[in-house]
Amino acid sequence: MPDLIYEKKGEIVRLTMNRPDKRNAISPQMLLQLADAWRDFRDDDSARVAILVGAGEQAFCAGADLKLLIPLFTGARQPEDEWDERLLKERDALDTGLLRRFELHKPVISAVNGFALAGGTEILQATDIRVASPNATFGLSEAQRGIIPAGGSLVRLQRQIPYCKAMQILLTGEAMSAEEAHRIGLINEIVSTSELLPRAEAIASRIAANGPIAVQKIKEALLRTSGLPTEEAFKIESACAAMVMQTEDAREGPRAFIEKRDPVFRGR
Repeated sequence: MPDLIYEKKGEIVRLTMNRPDKRNAISPQMLLQLADAWRDFRDDDSARVAILVGAGEQAFCAGADLKLLIPLFTGARQPEDEWDERLLKERDALDTGLLRRFELHKPVISAVNGFALAGGTEILQATDIRVASPNATFGLSEAQRGIIPAGGSLVRLQRQIPYCKAMQILLTGEAMSAEEAHRIGLINEIVSTSELLPRAEAIASRIAANGPIAVQKIKEALLRTSGLPTEEAFKIESACAAMVMQTEDAREGPRAFIEKRDPVFRGR
């Protein structure tokens, strides 16, 4: 079985990190397959929303595989197979796999069950809507291993939650419960384990039914305006709005409302 399962179901794609016996720790193969999947999702006009999950009952993702991935990057382990060789040649796959320095304006939903530690919490921060089960556990334990969470957390975390809380999470490396992650705004909601994937799919279906260009421009505007002065940010917002208003979908939506029917958005 591949370390990542990539499935397409109509307008929704699902990426399943598939190393349940290793708590879905990120291997060289998984990292490369994540990078390939994100690129395909970005470029496929028929795909509108992605859901990221972990296989099994124990973990969403317990971070980088400390026996395979980290030693390969530090030089403590020599490449042993084609995945190792490819990863050393394609260093940008690390960023792409973790959705770092990779332009993706389509929405991504994460469904978290069990451990989401280190790299698991790093990739979580790159997703747009986050649903978790009551037994989900979050944390950035890298400092406890003498390394740093540079898969996006040093930039993203303080933008997503209060500064002092971000510093506590980063500096102590301690894990937190789903309740605490929800309290500080790191995740959107907590649902029962049995309802986790159905809830993520319901959110994805609701988003997929909206105008795809509008959805992508909303995400693009939020990403591009983060941290900018208000006037500069408004210019980006206006540019995104102008592009949306020129589309066929922008005419179809109001027309369908007036005609009391569901809109048929074609992404153009």
